[in-house]
Amino acid sequence: MTQNWTEITTHWQGEMAFSASNEAGGQVQLSNQDGSPAVGPMQLLLAALGGCTGMDIVSILKKKRLDLADFKVVVRSRRAEDYPMVWQEIEVTYLLWGNDLKARDVEQAIELSEEKYCSVGIMLGKAAPIHSSYKILKPGEPVE
Repeated sequence: MTQNWTEITTHWQGEMAFSASNEAGGQVQLSNQDGSPAVGPMQLLLAALGGCTGMDIVSILKKKRLDLADFKVVVRSRRAEDYPMVWQEIEVTYLLWGNDLKARDVEQAIELSEEKYCSVGIMLGKAAPIHSSYKILKPGEPVE
């Protein structure tokens, strides 16, 4: 069996700032540097969850040839107060804008992502319960 390794290099930028890059040259800034806002390491886990499940949902809905005009994944979580201050509970809200999106199709896409495809969610779910909800909106409709 072939073992596929992924490598990320994290480089100290001074103070408490780090940058991380992958083998392809993609980069992300961790923690503040020179007063510029950045995403912290624990927040990156939530971003990874949003991106992972988001890619699944878009892919599944596109395969169904559904008219998805816009899409957001809002991930929020609550951390433990004591070290190591892990995530204790995670909430994922899927906001989908489109014409004729059916609840059945959206629910199926979410279920497939959460139970089969999203490796980030499946891994994080072993550490903290993940709850999800969704809202289907017409294109241009504001979130209430």
